[in-house]
Amino acid sequence: MQRVWGEYMTALNAAGIVRGGQALMPVHTGSTVRLRDGKRHVQDGPMADSKESLGGFVVIDVPDLDVALDWAARSPSSLHGSTEVRPVWENPLA
Repeated sequence: MQRVWGEYMTALNAAGIVRGGQALMPVHTGSTVRLRDGKRHVQDGPMADSKESLGGFVVIDVPDLDVALDWAARSPSSLHGSTEVRPVWENPLA
């Protein structure tokens, strides 16, 4: 699987569309923070019990959603799981 991800990332970089990204540690290493009644509550582990988890992310700069969906379909995650596509929030105040 590592080879397949390497090939996919190589293709993204060769297309010149990668703007950032990072692999993430497994969900059991995370913590979930909630603020309730002004008090911080920390739960070790993932926020929800789920079969799917975010293993990392890649930010790409493409002209439209159709192109982003084409790249998502090529992702190794789409073969056995899923790939989520979202636009980056542009801060109007920045």
